[in-house]
Amino acid sequence: MAKLKTAYFCQNCGTQYSQWMGQCKNCGQWNTLVEEVVEKVSSRSLPSSKTKQHVINIIEVEAIEEPRIKTPSEELNRVMGGGIVLGSVTLIGGEPGIGKSTLLLQLALKMKKKIFYVSGEESASQIKMRADRLSEVQNPNCFLYTETSLEKILHEAKKLEPDFIIIDSIQTLQSQLIESSPGTVSQIRECSNEIIKYAKENNTPVFLVGHITKDGQIAGPKVLEHMVDVVLNFDGDRNHLFRLLRANKNRFGSTSEIGIYEMISQGLKEIKNPSEILITKKFEELSGNSVAVTLEGNRPMLLEIQALVSTAVYGTPQRSSTGFDAKRLNMLLAVLEKRAGFQLGAKDVFLNITGGIKTDDPALDLAVVASILSSNEDIAISEHFCFAGEIGLSGEIRPVAQIEQRISEAEKLGYEKIFVSNLNKIPKRKFGIKIEEVSKIEDFHERIF
Repeated sequence: MAKLKTAYFCQNCGTQYSQWMGQCKNCGQWNTLVEEVVEKVSSRSLPSSKTKQHVINIIEVEAIEEPRIKTPSEELNRVMGGGIVLGSVTLIGGEPGIGKSTLLLQLALKMKKKIFYVSGEESASQIKMRADRLSEVQNPNCFLYTETSLEKILHEAKKLEPDFIIIDSIQTLQSQLIESSPGTVSQIRECSNEIIKYAKENNTPVFLVGHITKDGQIAGPKVLEHMVDVVLNFDGDRNHLFRLLRANKNRFGSTSEIGIYEMISQGLKEIKNPSEILITKKFEELSGNSVAVTLEGNRPMLLEIQALVSTAVYGTPQRSSTGFDAKRLNMLLAVLEKRAGFQLGAKDVFLNITGGIKTDDPALDLAVVASILSSNEDIAISEHFCFAGEIGLSGEIRPVAQIEQRISEAEKLGYEKIFVSNLNKIPKRKFGIKIEEVSKIEDFHERIF
């Protein structure tokens, strides 16, 4: 017989406690502990494994390439490592309204596979209305099921035998074996475990949509992210059109790739070449604008950096940045003042990366410094210049990774000159763009103005 007992779980981080307390010691949140029924199976009832596993030398193991399903979305294929692996379970999280359900519904409508789309949040008529808006041609093998009972969902899946399952969302499912409300830690863990078991036994890929907390973490126990094969994060600013799809975990590929989408009235549109869209076509030269050659995974793209430097009106200078780390901005300003002698301590500095893109590539440092100096002196930088370099604390310009890909991207988009560190190992082949090698900020300042 199974022994039933209760425990208290933090609804924010999933930590288990034997008794109630006001504050979770793990995450520090108040009033997040909820009593739930926990089922523990005695050791006598545990099934004995019939299949014997043998110790094997790693050299004798044969590497088998996992079969993948190519999706109609090239951006999704890029992030997933070439396609969706059979039997894999993927968890996708993001803010409300960012486009998670839209992305997966577009996938279900365009794939030539038998799709089982389970929704615990919307009715079938609501999904149909959104499907009519997203796509003119719809998949005749896409089957909808609006249900929150895990047992009913798995029963219908076994009857339908789909090629692909989408569940929106995991927080709405409820198992009859757990006596707690949907969305609690016990329910999420139990439902996820059964879905993963079904996916592995039937070799069927599953996509799970996950809600996120106010801190940006996927709601539910952290073990959920360890259980699944792939964890995707769909983010972006809802005030802008661009959405970024990143892999925080990927057992079948790299976690450094990103996919870029644009939100339009017909749904999400793939951005094949983000550099051409993110760079503004300037009709007149303005100070404070520069172009950085950044790298997201193995994908180079150009971003426009805007800076505004003005005299502090209220005495205390302000430092504000959008899309760029504020602490790194303060470091660069300190380097400019201490090492290069530019008087910026009594001035407001505002920095913005256009398009709502957020990146932490250190190669943006050189473009950020160029924009700040340009705005401070009110001298425009040539729109044919671009930059790729990291700034050190002593004022030196340090090399960045994969410089050849960055130079080739700038050359492809028609830029005439790129500024890089003199310590970068530039390939000997000829480029159609002039490469300016600089070592110090003072030398760099003389060359761009």
